[in-house]
Amino acid sequence: MAAMTHLSIKTQFHPKTHKTHFNFKPNFSNSTTLISFKQNPIRKPIRVSCGLIEPDGGKLVDLVVPESKRDIKKKEAMGLIQIKLSRIDLQWVHVLSEGWASPITGFMRESEFLQTLHFNSLRLGDGSVVNMSLPIVLDVDDAQKERISGSGATAVALVDGAGNPVAILNNIEIYKHNKEERIARTWGTTAPGLPYVEEAITGAGDWLIGGDLEVLEPIKYNDGLDHYRLSPSELRAEFEKRNADAVFAFQLRNPVHNGHALLMTDTRRRLLEMGYKNPVLLLHPLGGFTKADDVPLSWRMKQHQKVLEDGVLDPENTVVSIFPSPMHYAGPTEVQWHAKARINAGANFYIVGRDPAGMSHPVEKRDLYDADHGKKVLSMAPGLERLNILPFKVAAYDKTQQKMEFFDPSRAQDFLFISGTKMRTLAKNRENPPDGFMCPGGWEVLVEYYDSLATNDSGRVPEAIPARVIGT
Repeated sequence: MAAMTHLSIKTQFHPKTHKTHFNFKPNFSNSTTLISFKQNPIRKPIRVSCGLIEPDGGKLVDLVVPESKRDIKKKEAMGLIQIKLSRIDLQWVHVLSEGWASPITGFMRESEFLQTLHFNSLRLGDGSVVNMSLPIVLDVDDAQKERISGSGATAVALVDGAGNPVAILNNIEIYKHNKEERIARTWGTTAPGLPYVEEAITGAGDWLIGGDLEVLEPIKYNDGLDHYRLSPSELRAEFEKRNADAVFAFQLRNPVHNGHALLMTDTRRRLLEMGYKNPVLLLHPLGGFTKADDVPLSWRMKQHQKVLEDGVLDPENTVVSIFPSPMHYAGPTEVQWHAKARINAGANFYIVGRDPAGMSHPVEKRDLYDADHGKKVLSMAPGLERLNILPFKVAAYDKTQQKMEFFDPSRAQDFLFISGTKMRTLAKNRENPPDGFMCPGGWEVLVEYYDSLATNDSGRVPEAIPARVIGT
């Protein structure tokens, strides 16, 4: 997330009750109150609701087998053809199992895959639309495809790297994996060097297998961070416990600086002005696959912890949790997924930054995406009508006040923009940023991370010693 950051909030839409082939029976009985404030005259007033926003499809998907049936299902899995999951595949099983992608119930079949690629959305049985901008798919190679097809199997077992059964995929469908089309439509380019493509697609099989998932037990990583990995249902329970009447989510994959904190605290102030009584922040760092030069999850969590300890954010109205999704760096396409998933976790406001989910072009010296397209796409995306968006000004370092502040173009000379690259360079060189850019405890963690990098003469990004997060 760059230092120049925006907040966007979209007008809330209350959908009709869905009748879908997923057999959901949603309840939209929450009462609402209209709040008037200055706004674009073509938009309706934001509604202050006494309950959390409904998940897509009206009900959260839960694909984890009940504990009483796990032994039976594990025995069933041992008798099925096995497909070994990669690290990223396992992360997607985690995402699907907890309902982040509700209302889909497993790896995509061809109809869902094509709708996702071409429409960034899925049409449900009643004709209503939910957003789905990224394919969630599982690949198989020619040999696996022939073995499954030749056996007439209707279900397969998904196993981890050690051969342990993780899930059963039922009512399967195998179809062609057109990698070029998938890459072009997801990233808008087929240029070499896209991190997720190189990690998960280039060497993948030429077939995709979809079906309904039964996950044999909750996915755990045993890395000391599992207590931060709250599912959508657990997050909703936490928000209800805190009596939240609004939830605003902040997606990030970088350390939190005071510009980010300014946006988050100012968002809460504005929500209070709108009439909400207890808006709660979901600080939600991405926990799946990231590119090699990003700060690893354990270090980011340690830095976020320091931000709370130093009082930059208020723990009383902040929930810190890990979002298990892998990162695509697919710009305006991916930011829709990030927003949609947070709706399922109960968020009805979403903070979106400059060039969200973006990266530098892998070949040319320029950004891969227009920096403003992410927030513009979110304001128009099908299926995200219920997500609230309101543009904010850019945040930058105000040299006269020695703190992060909203940019004032009338005195542009007083502001300094500190990019993520600049921030990382300062930390690597053990140089301090300007006072007020980041809390001291958080900056010390960032410097400690770069000190932990082992020397490496191969030219590759060296691996860091994992951070020990307090409380683990």
